Amino acid sequence: MATATATSKKLRPLGDRVVIKPTPREDMTKSGIVLAGHGQGEASGGRHPRCRPGKILDDGTREKMDVKKGDRVLYSKYAGTEFKVDGEELLIVSQKDILAIVEA
Repeated sequence: MATATATSKKLRPLGDRVVIKPTPREDMTKSGIVLAGHGQGEASGGRHPRCRPGKILDDGTREKMDVKKGDRVLYSKYAGTEFKVDGEELLIVSQKDILAIVEA
């Protein structure tokens, strides 16, 4: 895991990348059953605290971002790059690695 020296509020992703704060995965059900190997190869979830307007396409237009600040998202298990900024674990992924937006 990489460590950044900037504060998380000053971290600005470039192009179509988004910063996600991963949510911890549960290894035990509410009834106390331990889930062996839980999360291996599955999608992961997290909150999307910040993003950019989108990358510039070959024709000069800007790609529209499907996610917005505050969205809860699911992303591919091995997607992105992990960073630790001010003791906070963050993940930077490309918008194409986000599989779904979780609606409340």
